[in-house]
Amino acid sequence: MKRFVLALMLGLGVATFASVAFAQDHEFRGGDFRMGIDWKEPPIVTPGETPADPPSDAIVLFDGSNLDEWNGGKWDVADGVLTCKPGTGAIFTKKAFGSCQLHVEFACPPVDDPNARSQARGNSGIFLMNHYELQVLDSYENETYFEGQCGAIYKQFPPYVNCVKKPTEWQTYDIIFTRPILRTEKDENGNEFVAEVIRPAYITVLLNGCVVQNHWAIQGDTFFHRTPQYQPHADREPIQIQDHNNKTQFRNIWVREIPDSNVVPCQNHMNYYN
Repeated sequence: MKRFVLALMLGLGVATFASVAFAQDHEFRGGDFRMGIDWKEPPIVTPGETPADPPSDAIVLFDGSNLDEWNGGKWDVADGVLTCKPGTGAIFTKKAFGSCQLHVEFACPPVDDPNARSQARGNSGIFLMNHYELQVLDSYENETYFEGQCGAIYKQFPPYVNCVKKPTEWQTYDIIFTRPILRTEKDENGNEFVAEVIRPAYITVLLNGCVVQNHWAIQGDTFFHRTPQYQPHADREPIQIQDHNNKTQFRNIWVREIPDSNVVPCQNHMNYYN
């Protein structure tokens, strides 16, 4: 009798397990799995005709015609190209940006001086939030310190690879940048300082279609003469293109603002389909 009861209990257990397994399998294979999260509907964006063309929600910063979106140096615009005019200073976007996707095309000038080398060839820089520099440099057969070559987060991270083209050939940066979140305080003299880096800035960079930076946590500002550290700044700041005394050229500059948080909305177990 005991053996019969034990066998019956085992049989019921196996049947129960099988029915649960079947229900789970049915839920994932034959049913409609629902996350139970009330997501917002993604907006419709029309992509550009080519990777160089801005999507429909992009802010065009330079389309080859004028510098209406910029302040700063008196750079030259001709034949759809923006050329740095050495000695006139950097240029800064009139609008301020935080987390963003940025597209920039650039061409380094020809090497007219055979003695020009290292940082003296095709030098410029893309400054995100006016603080964090992605280096622009003629790194084609031109040795320099690795964290200062093209594709580097200046003085912090060398690029994974050197995939630059020859001088005068057009090159492409596609940048995904997440702004930092900083907690600031004031000292006894009323000077603001960063008391806590709640979240560092992150950057992913494709240079000529190759990933050269992959979600790197930026360590702070990018000065050449001291270690990086975060400085107080607003949640949005201008984008800067550097004047480093070289006639580096630019075209097809556009930016898309993107969310700077991946926070998931709370679950409410609503049906997707009403």
